[in-house]
Amino acid sequence: MMPTIKSGTPATPRLTADDSDGSLTMMSIIIKDCEGAVVNFGTIGAGVVAQAIAGHLVAAGHKVTLSNSRGPDTLLDVVTRLGPLASAATVEEAAAADMVFLAVMWPQVGDALAGLPPWGGRILVDTTNQLPRPPITADLGVETPSEFVASRAPGAHVVKAFNTLYAQYIAADPRHPEGRQLLFYAGDDTATKATFRDVAESLGFAAVDAGSLREGGRLMQIGGPLSGLHALKQD
Repeated sequence: MMPTIKSGTPATPRLTADDSDGSLTMMSIIIKDCEGAVVNFGTIGAGVVAQAIAGHLVAAGHKVTLSNSRGPDTLLDVVTRLGPLASAATVEEAAAADMVFLAVMWPQVGDALAGLPPWGGRILVDTTNQLPRPPITADLGVETPSEFVASRAPGAHVVKAFNTLYAQYIAADPRHPEGRQLLFYAGDDTATKATFRDVAESLGFAAVDAGSLREGGRLMQIGGPLSGLHALKQD
């Protein structure tokens, strides 16, 4: 089990633009818990979804280390826009994170996960969406997209999350006067899901367990009943 997440000093969230050439980028966000233990977060891909997730972490006062396939020198503008909490490093350094967010377009999934360090039980949060191939919630004999992702990351504990929300709802403050933004997640490992829930809740989301990676993942994919469901939980 990873350490309990504790929020840092709030800061103004800043988002960066997508890479113009669509190349893969990875962000690593380092969070310290109240005991001082370090928990590392990485994001494969630096589009609007990855930026939105990283923005919440930066807003909580946490450091962000970015890397991409073209080298840290290509990220100087991004680091500058993010501010002093951001820095750039190599992909190998960022890929060693304890929890990694996969946030690339579906056709890039295979290349994004190829050649990464052994997962060794680390957490991979799959935020991707595959265009639906009807029927999306039936025929459980067919491999689901998240199961495909898990097969490309052997040894990782995979959680499906963030894919049901449009990027602007991820980026916005999840705390509203009427309640908190629901964030559905799915996975097969109970401890991993608990760790992810703690992270999501620490960022202000109302995390809701949708079930296993197979069945919950289908409910959350495009065309499933939870896809595009933007709702608030009244606390």
